[in-house]
Amino acid sequence: MQFYFPDSQDQVDPSFDFIKEQRSIYRVRQRDDRYAHEVIDPPPYDGLLISKPIVDGLFGTTAKYTEAQRNRLYRQGAKRFFRLDQRGDYLKIMGDCGAFTYVREDQPVYTVEEVLDFYDECNLDLGIAMDHLIFGYDAELDAKSADDVPEEWKFRQSLTIELAAEFLRLHRARRCQFEPMAVAHGWSPLSYARAVTQLQSIGYGRIALGGMVPLKTPDILKSLKEVSIALDPTAQLHLLGITRTAHVHDFAGFGVTSFDSTSPFRQAFKDEKDNYYTLDSSFVALRIPQVDGNTRLRRQVTAGLVDQKLARQLERDCLSRLRNYDRGNESVESVLDAICSYAELFKAKKDWSAEYQRTLEATPWKRCRCNVCREIGVEVIIFRGADRNRRRGFHNLAVFSERLHRELDRTDPRS
Repeated sequence: MQFYFPDSQDQVDPSFDFIKEQRSIYRVRQRDDRYAHEVIDPPPYDGLLISKPIVDGLFGTTAKYTEAQRNRLYRQGAKRFFRLDQRGDYLKIMGDCGAFTYVREDQPVYTVEEVLDFYDECNLDLGIAMDHLIFGYDAELDAKSADDVPEEWKFRQSLTIELAAEFLRLHRARRCQFEPMAVAHGWSPLSYARAVTQLQSIGYGRIALGGMVPLKTPDILKSLKEVSIALDPTAQLHLLGITRTAHVHDFAGFGVTSFDSTSPFRQAFKDEKDNYYTLDSSFVALRIPQVDGNTRLRRQVTAGLVDQKLARQLERDCLSRLRNYDRGNESVESVLDAICSYAELFKAKKDWSAEYQRTLEATPWKRCRCNVCREIGVEVIIFRGADRNRRRGFHNLAVFSERLHRELDRTDPRS
């Protein structure tokens, strides 16, 4: 079972000083900043997924790549751009057309030729055919007439299959080197299975299942069970945007060989409480926002709602007590008092004291052996700024990889 991590140019600055909150004046982001596979050893994923809109941008969305980065990606190819050639690790790179960015459009915004050009010029290992998302699911439609299925859903499924056929035809005509993969979209177990059957008849041996992110696990499993009946013995399935390691053995049994997701990384700074992973649990990170760097707090200071001098004093006190606690020179209660006083000043939306106490008493960062926790220690548990938050995301990727392999080992010792 392979895990692909979608790239969004999330890197960390190795020169960042956590005490002074400063970075080197000589830092060059693309040259010096590090990807997760350069920080975590071994790499916490089997490959990267790069999306055309993330690289090139699209109307209504901003590219994550600068023009210089984009040009260098095309000039050097993805392997060299992500510095995979320097490690000796063979991580695969998959590409997609970012259908989620144009889901509200009547038609995909790219041509098949443009997507093929993107995959070819980036020198990718795998390329996903163009697709058009169906945001809707109703298993009961399997027992009803085709007339009961929304026309929009049927159109998007049919269009995705047509685009996949054209994609494969041009892939063969152009003798592309990357492995082609189609996308099956559906609105029920049987509709997913029918899409997979059609894509296999076109000639695809590797098929991604799309549109499943909003589905509940039982619905995913029902669809996979139906798909597995139609799946050729040598075919492989990829789950787009799905993690759920607790069910990885079920996924594997239905023919799934790979999946992708940003969830472990993004939960470090997007989730309310599951910010820091351990093998069997998760912890909330300690929110100590920067007086000058946090947008909400800065606005409160500017509006005169928060005293800037007092805020900075409380901010420094939180950090000092937490670091002293990490060295064994401060109590849990002392740290909690400081963090709660700071939170009260800027009127935090929620009282996290109980969750903070659990985190502080467990000190999970002290037991973790990943490169991030060993290098920066207690700083990893502080919810504060991109350099800490992204490192915590890298830690989560490392733990997620361990969770995944543990589940696979429980299922099959050869995995």
